[in-house]
Amino acid sequence: MKFINKIIAVCLCASVFAGGCGQSGQDTTKSKKIESTGSSKKSTEQASSDTEASKDIFAMDTYMTVTAYGEKAQDAVDAAEAEIERLDTLLSTGNADSEIAKLNEQKSAALSEDGGYLVKRALELNKETDGVFDIAIYPVMEAWGFPTQNFRVPSADELTGLLKHVDAAEISYDTDTREISFEDDQMKIDLGGIAKGYTSSRIMDIFKENGITSGLVNLGGNVQALGTKTDGSNWRVAVQSPDDTEDYLGVLSIRDKAVITSGGYERYFEQDGVTYHHIIDPKTGYPAENGLVSVTIVSSDGTLADGLSTSLFIMGEEKAAEFWKAHGDEFEAILETDDGTIYVTEGLKDSFTTDLDMKVITK
Repeated sequence: MKFINKIIAVCLCASVFAGGCGQSGQDTTKSKKIESTGSSKKSTEQASSDTEASKDIFAMDTYMTVTAYGEKAQDAVDAAEAEIERLDTLLSTGNADSEIAKLNEQKSAALSEDGGYLVKRALELNKETDGVFDIAIYPVMEAWGFPTQNFRVPSADELTGLLKHVDAAEISYDTDTREISFEDDQMKIDLGGIAKGYTSSRIMDIFKENGITSGLVNLGGNVQALGTKTDGSNWRVAVQSPDDTEDYLGVLSIRDKAVITSGGYERYFEQDGVTYHHIIDPKTGYPAENGLVSVTIVSSDGTLADGLSTSLFIMGEEKAAEFWKAHGDEFEAILETDDGTIYVTEGLKDSFTTDLDMKVITK
């Protein structure tokens, strides 16, 4: 059995690549690199000055890079690292002491403000996507072995049995008290489908609280930008090619946006010559196979972008396009089909450049 977990995101900042691609300690400026161990997780303070600070962090099972520009840049980056670690501890299903792990064990809880907000958003997305986005998919993910990397292919009968417990619409949640409960004692949830997007948006808040007007975060491929680069030009974010980890589909020009990509190439295992990726369709219990190999969402809302990148991937090209037509005021999208066709929603036609042929989705 072969397992592959690819963490690829390329951010083009002027002529410099600035991305958390597992190269901990890589200098992103001409400043002297400073090694530090500020927590139990691996962390490298890459560069700091009065106007710039950048740090590589390993958390949420991925490599991240946080970069800020301004007089309080170092304070902002340090606060961002603390927030990443706090949310990781709070939300991780793999941490037995996290509130989500305890909820899955006890079947009821009064959630924290962060956990409650994410559950609320997840249930809204579940309704808006007609059940495609479903945080109750966790028992099926466990059956496939993705949370623990103990991979296996479940039998059809096993999946049929587990799917009876997958329905986020059955979760009881009070938005005022943040009390949550499961009537089904086999139900478990996982907020991983929106947690990184929420985290990147929280970092944007932290940047603003510290007077930062220019910054970038790359959370294992989830990119979010604050403002513009220091020269006033837009950030340029490359969209990963699912076919070649050294190549990209094209480049987006953005400011104050999150860019989040989902694809079956990110995390998968191979058994008996068959590839099984981690994006599970909650209707079938199997990896989604609806003709898309990559979905990129662009939105000012990182939480929304994270959830929709997975949801539209599961929907497939036709339903994804229809969903955008109904909700296009909230996000834009880039879709690549398994035959190599690239579809771009019309709001991106002037900000996405590519050497490949692309088709524009219009309303």
